[in-house]
Amino acid sequence: MQFSKEITGKKAVVNIYCDSFNERIRVDSYSGKLEEVNQIIDKAANASAVEKVIVKSQTEHLHAFLEKGYELEAFIKGYFHGSDAYFLAKFLTVERKLSSEWEKSNKILGEVQQLKPEEKHPLYSYNLQKAGKGDAERLAGLYEKVFPVYPVPMQDPEYVQKSIEGGTVFLFVEKSGEIISAASAEIDQGLRCAELTDCATLPAFRGGGLMKQLLAGLEEELEKQHIYCAYTIARSLSYGMNAAFKQLGYRYGGRLVNNCYIFDKMEDMNIWWKDLSDG
Repeated sequence: MQFSKEITGKKAVVNIYCDSFNERIRVDSYSGKLEEVNQIIDKAANASAVEKVIVKSQTEHLHAFLEKGYELEAFIKGYFHGSDAYFLAKFLTVERKLSSEWEKSNKILGEVQQLKPEEKHPLYSYNLQKAGKGDAERLAGLYEKVFPVYPVPMQDPEYVQKSIEGGTVFLFVEKSGEIISAASAEIDQGLRCAELTDCATLPAFRGGGLMKQLLAGLEEELEKQHIYCAYTIARSLSYGMNAAFKQLGYRYGGRLVNNCYIFDKMEDMNIWWKDLSDG
């Protein structure tokens, strides 16, 4: 089960994303007395029996959270209305803190960092289409084929449709009526930022630049809405996805250890960010 809830204390308000599937809770925003904020978070974690607590900290509160036992994993420049966000983690089990793929992920990252950003957005011959509610079933079919396991139920057409209705922008490429590649921009209008996510390409069509064109197209959609902070959370073991964002000018922001179940197991995820107004 995955849902967001707002918890109000005497002098604090905390917005928490509860994610039992991935055995974690995530604090997306908070305000008020910081000591009470921490008390609310601890109480929610104990009640949910999770293994990991993630907090998106404002810059001025970074050291206060570190003093409470949190560890810095990553950051995104300009996430909070132009101010940076720091992703902090508190691990509640030893197993959740230990990554079995850290060395392999570091090797992939090292290779990706050697790539040079492309000076211009890639130009390919693919026709990008913007998804409507009527495309939800075909999109869900793509995600079901590509991902045996995914952090959210993208294989469910109803879930995809609700995402589209909620303002998430999906772009896709089709061939003979079948969607062969897609990606989305999950927009936070309040914070004026967006996560580029739900990237999937059928195996037979990988390596041809499809995803980079989709991501470039999503950037154009964001700029039309005056959204300039773009970021992604990519599988650390995926050379292709990390390479795509690197070549599009994204900067590495850190790694989230054992962040979620994706593909076929619990995996570490890399954060990449980009200031779309810089260029």
